[in-house]
Amino acid sequence: MGGEARRRPAGVLQTRSVEGFDFTSAIAALCIHACQEVDVLRHIRMPQVAVGFRQARKAVSHGLQASLTPMRFERGAIETIRRGKRWTTQRILAPNGQEVLYLLNFYLPRFLNLPFDEKLTTIFHELWHIGPEFDGDLRRHEGRCYVHGPRQSDFDEVARHIAQAWMAGDPPRELWVFLHDDFSDLKARYGSVYGARFAAPKLIPVDQR
Repeated sequence: MGGEARRRPAGVLQTRSVEGFDFTSAIAALCIHACQEVDVLRHIRMPQVAVGFRQARKAVSHGLQASLTPMRFERGAIETIRRGKRWTTQRILAPNGQEVLYLLNFYLPRFLNLPFDEKLTTIFHELWHIGPEFDGDLRRHEGRCYVHGPRQSDFDEVARHIAQAWMAGDPPRELWVFLHDDFSDLKARYGSVYGARFAAPKLIPVDQR
């Protein structure tokens, strides 16, 4: 299917199939293992993190590689006030019936065309954004730049060290070997690349629910 990744319904945990390579299940399996094995990620409950992909709008190497969307507001609040009005977010349920607290998206084919080490750092960068209370809010830093702190390079360095710590623990090769391939390699090997896809959650006025 050209340079596009195909969509599939969410909730099917299968890394490979006759249809092609299930990208989001492969990423989810890596994240599940990492959050079980790396101490600083043990607060993350992956069944409540929806892993999906989005199509990169432009076929260029620069741009957004991945994103983490929190499903609640500061300190896990379910409502916030903006412009004098109260708002809440659309709820998304996982296949097991639990409420999804984070959306973790990867932009294809751009993400898969990164070097191996950058792919790993990107994955752990997004996981490190998940707040230590796992309450649907981000990890917040002091000051105006609360998302990454004063310098994003420092945040990236932490993510790189977490990724290295996971690899140093000798995780099963099948969890990470696919990251050595770019999008074209995976498509040539499996025929297609597919995965779960989730619409961006909507803000809903509380008085109109």
